[in-house]
Amino acid sequence: MWGASLRGTLAETTPEEAGMSVAKVIEVTATSPNSFDDAVRAGIEKSNETVRNIKGAWVAEQKVDVEDGKIVDYRVTLRISFVLD
Repeated sequence: MWGASLRGTLAETTPEEAGMSVAKVIEVTATSPNSFDDAVRAGIEKSNETVRNIKGAWVAEQKVDVEDGKIVDYRVTLRISFVLD
């Protein structure tokens, strides 16, 4: 009996009422001629223009583009997490 009433209660509870949230992760690549830090900043700022509720990010990959033996671009691949409405 206890299990049956518990199932009924959970079925009627929305994620918001239960204090739960659902997050999504997207992958973004950003580039800067100055540094990896600037590339990360640019990726977050640009993503924030169209994605709401960004909560965090991590750098999945770093790469430099080289021309004539000199670094010309710093490139990062970010995984950005955000909470769905």
